Amino acid sequence: MEAVALDEFGPPSVLTQRTVPVPRPGPEEVLIAVHAAGVGVWDAKIRDGTWADDDIEFPLILGTDGAGVIAEIGERVRRLHVGDRVWAYTYDNPKGGFYAQYVAVSTKHVAALPKSLTMLQGAAGAVTGLTALQGCDDHLEISRGQTVLIFGASGAVGTLAVQFAARYRGARVIAIASGSNARTLLEKLGADAVIDGRRRGALERIKEAAPDGLDAILALAGGPMLTASIGLIKHGGRVAYPNGVEPNPRRRRRVRVVPYDADVSPTKFAELGRAVGKIRLVVPIAATYQLGHAAKAHARIERGHVVGRIALTIRGAARS
Repeated sequence: MEAVALDEFGPPSVLTQRTVPVPRPGPEEVLIAVHAAGVGVWDAKIRDGTWADDDIEFPLILGTDGAGVIAEIGERVRRLHVGDRVWAYTYDNPKGGFYAQYVAVSTKHVAALPKSLTMLQGAAGAVTGLTALQGCDDHLEISRGQTVLIFGASGAVGTLAVQFAARYRGARVIAIASGSNARTLLEKLGADAVIDGRRRGALERIKEAAPDGLDAILALAGGPMLTASIGLIKHGGRVAYPNGVEPNPRRRRRVRVVPYDADVSPTKFAELGRAVGKIRLVVPIAATYQLGHAAKAHARIERGHVVGRIALTIRGAARS
């Protein structure tokens, strides 16, 4: 099969396309013919060595999530079948990542792709959807009528979190993002107010948008404005942030601060699938690149200010 891999840590140019053996699925694994793969900032941090584990073996095929069709199943697999349209997420897969034509994944990390999503949307929305929904539900426990501030709202996780908070849970959402394109998109996705956190007077605008204070903050980006905004949270309020957000939100008295990683299981994918179907989730795609242009995708990620998610198209039916 064709795959993109690296033989050493370094800049995007270390990512090269080559021919490698197709991985064989174990008894409780499935082999997925990958149609599209998500590209995340965490991929770039693994590539350059920042987030790499000590026991990584080269060549390393990146890619934590993607979507495709099951091509083969292990002998103990019952829940999934050859031909199923699926999406999957696994952070540290010993048999290689999704920047490839095939990937072998434990069934614990695979689920049926919601009918409302294309392969491309599924690839872009697997880990980001799990992260966004769990931030809103499991860690912030957002409910109807609450006021929620989402930092980094125009990113891959943020654009989904805005929808889950506003349209799925009925909260009032204040989105922190910059740029006219981001503003237009976030307003369409359900944000009640969109504020540029880099502009003078941003904190005052947040206060005006939340005169009674904030119930919760989902921090998908860090910085001085986040630190200042935590002071607007009501007693007993919550802050949640995915591990990797820097600098970490400062802890405050009477405010619960929770770091988390996306939990992946058939149950969690089922919860995500229900939410996707109920609100007909929109998965914004910032840009797509063919598999062999993964280095260009990483260069784009590193330039920053990506509205939505970047994805790799690996088979021609990625939009089906």
